[in-house]
Amino acid sequence: MTAVRPAGGPLSVLLCDDNDMLLDILCEVVDAQPDLRVVGTASDAEQAIQLALRHEPDVVVLDVRFPGGGPNVAREIARCSPDSRVVAFSAYGDKSSVEGMMRAGVAAYVLKGVTNREFLGALRRARGVSDNAR
Repeated sequence: MTAVRPAGGPLSVLLCDDNDMLLDILCEVVDAQPDLRVVGTASDAEQAIQLALRHEPDVVVLDVRFPGGGPNVAREIARCSPDSRVVAFSAYGDKSSVEGMMRAGVAAYVLKGVTNREFLGALRRARGVSDNAR
């Protein structure tokens, strides 16, 4: 069964990174937006997959060098929650990292260090929501 977001309701976001401090910051940034809400955080592959299966989030933010392998986790999330859009979030912009995640089916690739506005815009665009529509 696919979770359906009520028309006009907030986009649900699952945050996946093995850096707890970064997860806390991302939670604050996302939860400060009226059109977004965090449904869970994960610090390892098993946790990420279980939360994606349980919540079927609109967007999954996934660290590229995530424990269990970012591309592997992205593929498994696509399998268990096919309506979720994965946004790769990485400190690495090298060709190999980007191509690996794109082959795994991510909707976007965002480098850590972007502004909050750019980060949030990537989440919205992954679901086809314009920043101007807010």
